[in-house]
Amino acid sequence: MKRTAFVLLILNFALTACVDTTDISPSSSRPPRGNPQASILVQEFADLQCPSCRSAQTLVVQPLLEKYGSQIRFEYRHFPIQSLHRYALDAAEAAECAADQGKFWEFVDLDYANQDLLNRTAIQQWAQQLKLDTSLFSRCTRSRIKRKEILADYDEGTAGGVTGTPTFFVNGQKVDSTIQALSAAIDAAIKGTGTKL
Repeated sequence: MKRTAFVLLILNFALTACVDTTDISPSSSRPPRGNPQASILVQEFADLQCPSCRSAQTLVVQPLLEKYGSQIRFEYRHFPIQSLHRYALDAAEAAECAADQGKFWEFVDLDYANQDLLNRTAIQQWAQQLKLDTSLFSRCTRSRIKRKEILADYDEGTAGGVTGTPTFFVNGQKVDSTIQALSAAIDAAIKGTGTKL
């Protein structure tokens, strides 16, 4: 049994190493939402297979952006909890590969809308649905070139005290994952910068 697992690991590594990474960057190209120039930074550490993150997208993130969109820079950080969510890392890599084609947020929205269907086949179907260059997208996901960037987000979250998802920060301070708590923290930050609603 151990030998089979070892052989599969070696084969996966060999296949990944053979993928052509021409025109694929290991860096993230995901854009922020809201105002990219805003001095108030809101970060969400999330897992694309987490049901609570899906709920937060509708109940927290969207209302927050509607209320403060011109005053905050909203950044998504990956925190795939692989022990609970089998396809979380695959989805994170796919979102980053979609970002390279300007469709990060569209992929995230599609993932949350169809989260119950999440698997590797669904990820490829979503790439087609978003009209991505599927050949480039497939090479990107197969190469695992985005994994280091995603794990850097995960490490950043762990260092900041993230233990579950979703977890939010406003200007580096951890805030409860409710619209009320986040609004209060943003309002306080706005007063601190002298900006008025």
